This record gives sequence, structure tokens and C-alpha cells, in this order.
Amino acid sequence: MNSYSQACQDLFVSKVLKNKRQGTFLEIGSNHPINTNNTYLLEKEYDWKGIMIEYDESFEPLYKEYRPNSIYIIDDARAVDYRGALDSNNFPENIDYLSLDLDVDNRSTLDTFLLLNSTVFDKYKFATITLEHDIWSGDYFDTRNTTRDILKKRGYVLVYPDVTVYYGGCKPFEDWYVHPDLVDMRLINAIKSDTSLTVDEIRLKLESLTY
Repeated sequence: MNSYSQACQDLFVSKVLKNKRQGTFLEIGSNHPINTNNTYLLEKEYDWKGIMIEYDESFEPLYKEYRPNSIYIIDDARAVDYRGALDSNNFPENIDYLSLDLDVDNRSTLDTFLLLNSTVFDKYKFATITLEHDIWSGDYFDTRNTTRDILKKRGYVLVYPDVTVYYGGCKPFEDWYVHPDLVDMRLINAIKSDTSLTVDEIRLKLESLTY
């Protein structure tokens, strides 16, 4: 299956959740509704629905056209009432996917994550999380370690640390997590890595999964 994500995040989610249909997501930093989007495949092929957060208002007409299942919020990710949005739209307390893809160097990633930690994580769990820390560009505000520490305390398992892409060099840029209460840990243990892997290496592991 083709991936629409920058680094096969959509395939990670679909494979780990056994091609689940009618799932739910929260995508923060959704950008274009199709190209390099982490949830388009899930909505298009598996009838998922979710909430997309994006600062760039130029994408609004494209969301209306190409993402009919989902709700979009045009705003600074650091200013969104996430708990209110999830509550008012009757999202289940166990949500299938959280995608956090923001700018690290202006503290957007860390501030938004801390907002989620203080307002959302006590009520809502996420089966899968992909979180961009862009450690290759610099250790801004200790974002990677801070998010890792908090998610570990929250019970999440780091499946792939420092997922690496190649764009003019080796660039470790994301961490991918699961919550053991919401996934089949037999599958996770079969593909988990304690060291950084490239996207191609991860894709091979995902393709090896059998249900």
C-alpha cells in the first residue's frame, strides 16, 4: 500500500492497529490534506475520522474538499482547547492516533505537548503516537528528552526512537510510540527497536507483520 506520509507514519499506524476501520485521530500540524499527510490514508482507505489542527489558513478549502470525515481547526497549535474539541465532538477516551508535527525551534512542539499533558492525557489515551523532535537540527528546549520522560511516565512504549530520513544527509527526526493497553504487544515486540532505524528499515519490519 502506498504511503502519503513523509516517512510512512500512516503505514506504522495502520499496520500496528491491524488495518483497523473507523478509527479516530488527532493530527496537530496537518499541513496539506493529502501530500505528506499522516492521516489521509487512514481516512481514505479505512474510513477514519479526526481533528486536524493547522496554522496555515490557505489549506482550509482543501480540507473541505478532500477530508470530509474530519474536523479542521485553523489556529496556532499552542492556543487550541484540545480537551474541549475532543469532548464536544464526543471522541472516545481511547483514541487511535496522535500525530504531532510542529516546529521545534520556536518551541511550538514542546509547548503544545505540555498543553496536551496538562489538559488531555489524564482523560484520553492514544494507541499510537508519532512525535517530531527534529533532533538532527539541534536539541531545542530539550524537547526530545522531555517528551520521552513524560510519555514513559504515562505508560507509553517507545517503539522506534529517532526515526531517520535522508534528505541531504542522515536526519533523525521523530519518535514513534504505542500504549500497551490499546495495541497487541505481541506484534510490537516482534518489530520494536531500541536504536535508530531508517524509514526503509522500519517499513520492512512493518511488512513482515502477520496477524
